[in-house]
Amino acid sequence: MFDNPAALEKIANWKMPYGKYKGWRLIHLPERYLVWVHKEGFPPGELGALLGLLYEIKLNGLESLIHPLIIPMGSDQR
Repeated sequence: MFDNPAALEKIANWKMPYGKYKGWRLIHLPERYLVWVHKEGFPPGELGALLGLLYEIKLNGLESLIHPLIIPMGSDQR
């Protein structure tokens, strides 16, 4: 999935659909939350796959690669 630009754009712009961080862009989720979700098990489907990829990105300190993909809030249609 690292070689999938669409997945990286989704991580930059998708918003968490539920829970304590509902409405937060995935890239802005705290690392401690991703560690907890990793321990508990990622949800099924595309969201789980994206959170798993984001976990690896944050674990390896690569968030700066995602930041240029963020669409400004005023033009965000998601």
